[in-house]
Amino acid sequence: MTNPTPFPGHAAPARFRDLLAAEWIKTRSLRSTPWTLALTLLFVIGSAVAATASDRASRPGPADFLPFDAYPPAGSWTLTLVAGSVGALTVVSEYSTGLIRATTVAVPARGAVVLAKAVVTAALWTVVGVIAATGSFLASQAVLNERHAGVPLTHPGVFRALVATALLAPVCALVGLGLGVLLRHSAATMVTSVFLLLMLPPMFSERVRWAADVRHALVSSAWSRLVQNWDPGPGSLAYSATVPGSWAVYVLWPLTAVALAVLVVRRRDV
Repeated sequence: MTNPTPFPGHAAPARFRDLLAAEWIKTRSLRSTPWTLALTLLFVIGSAVAATASDRASRPGPADFLPFDAYPPAGSWTLTLVAGSVGALTVVSEYSTGLIRATTVAVPARGAVVLAKAVVTAALWTVVGVIAATGSFLASQAVLNERHAGVPLTHPGVFRALVATALLAPVCALVGLGLGVLLRHSAATMVTSVFLLLMLPPMFSERVRWAADVRHALVSSAWSRLVQNWDPGPGSLAYSATVPGSWAVYVLWPLTAVALAVLVVRRRDV
């Protein structure tokens, strides 16, 4: 006697590693992905070379590590903007094309789908961040070495700045992904992402305690504190953020964004 053919409705649920593989295929199949990543890396590393070259003439000999030569604001803004936008498009593009409906029919566990997107996004942008941070440091030191003003990776403050810049990319990408799930609209998600990650921090002064607390709770301000290798003196009028507090911002923003995305997608229709 032959075994009965199982009814398709009783098929085993998709495994999480299958969801990861599916999300990775979606990401790498986009023609714009390699071009976006390559141009981002080129601009970020190029901005470090340009910033360092402009300071080289005023540094005749060995000097301390100047983090905003290796990691100038132009490079960090680019990394923040592109990572946040691409992270948002990971979700928003599926809503705009209707692919999300097919995805949720195939995998009813919507929370697992969002988590798979988050894992793939975090892994991809961590690699991009490491390449950008390491390349920027090496390129800037190559410029400074011509005047014997370069510093090694073991120099105080260098490794923390490198790690903070490398992790800036996945943090912003996950924030963008979370906003994409919450808003589901391309323009609204992009505007909100740029506002939260880039435009909001300068609106708050560090000379007023409550405003400084708000500013220090934002991602770009946390990056600035982690990259700088000096502390304000006792006579400073500003309320400076702490290094542990800035690392906490790095952890809480992506975790909150992904957690809210999973909660929302489980409670509403596509």
